[in-house]
Amino acid sequence: MKIVIAVDSFKGSLTSIEAGNAIAEGIRRVDAQAEICVRPLADGGEGTVEALVRGMHGSMRSVTVTGPLGTPVECLYGILADGITAVIEMAGAAGITLVPEEMRNPMHTTTFGVGEVIKDAILNGCRRFIVGIGGSATNDGGAGMLQALGFGLLDQQGKQIPFGAKGLEQLKTVTDAYVLPQLSECEFRIACDVTNVLCGKYGCSAVFGPQKGADLSMIRQMDKWLENYAELVRLSDPGADPNKPGTGAAGGLGFAFLSFTNAVLEPGIRIVLEETALDRYMENADFVITGEGRMDGQTALGKAPVGVAEAAKKRQIPVIAFAGSVGKEAAVCNQSGITAFFPVLRDIMTLEDAMKPENAKANLADAAEQVFRLIKACKM
Repeated sequence: MKIVIAVDSFKGSLTSIEAGNAIAEGIRRVDAQAEICVRPLADGGEGTVEALVRGMHGSMRSVTVTGPLGTPVECLYGILADGITAVIEMAGAAGITLVPEEMRNPMHTTTFGVGEVIKDAILNGCRRFIVGIGGSATNDGGAGMLQALGFGLLDQQGKQIPFGAKGLEQLKTVTDAYVLPQLSECEFRIACDVTNVLCGKYGCSAVFGPQKGADLSMIRQMDKWLENYAELVRLSDPGADPNKPGTGAAGGLGFAFLSFTNAVLEPGIRIVLEETALDRYMENADFVITGEGRMDGQTALGKAPVGVAEAAKKRQIPVIAFAGSVGKEAAVCNQSGITAFFPVLRDIMTLEDAMKPENAKANLADAAEQVFRLIKACKM
């Protein structure tokens, strides 16, 4: 029996590979001869760097960069085994979790550190980038990132504009005179699961600004400045399109990537599945196993387990999913290709106890064992 396991991380408890190995342990209690393949899984958001680096034999690198508030932060990113592919989560350099709630203000937060991470990877030989852009604290249209890469976002006096969305108010000229030369050799796959445009009613300021600390007055100002910014960019690049879906992701970072780099915006799960070649590993598999910390109605809306199920469905392979907990709406996952799903808790316990790694591993292994005991009995 061949079984492919690709489980998303149980956030705060187990990594993708740890969860997969726990399930594999339970299966081997039933069938020691089973051919089991554990592959990394993530959806482009939190945990993507760790999942891909661990699962694809890469290495982690730590770099000190400018955080969203302009103060230094340590950012971890990964370099895969090929030596040229970097995996970056922008939230590690400019994420909202790096900003205390009482200090959240997109007028001042910057993406400069994101550019510094990319620059560090380039100088270390990377030319391919997988970048997750969820969880940002910023609304600067990617201006800070561009400045770190050598672009000039200049005011009336020819000086670099200040950090944050507020800096865009002073923007008069955009130049590429001092851009890092290797940037032209790079390609970027941007994990982007939102379709918001740069400006307007569905733009980044209006939709995401409030959760980053913006009030109505700030939203109006930022939207106007981003509109002017886009017009300046279009003077030098008529193809720059602020109305393209995803340009409003991460406070306009999507627009910066599309307009200034060789980038494509794609669903995060698609990128991860392709980069890990999961479909190839599914060949001749009898079962595919997936899962995540909590399965509910949101799981069916493009989250990692459903991405795995859709790939398995093409090969007509049954899919079993395990989850730490299961919501009432999770039944919709059956319509999205998950044959059956199972919560793994076997006793009443607190969330804190359930999330202890040793308990999570034991629960996953025990649940997998019982499911495969039934499968074995049905095949007899």
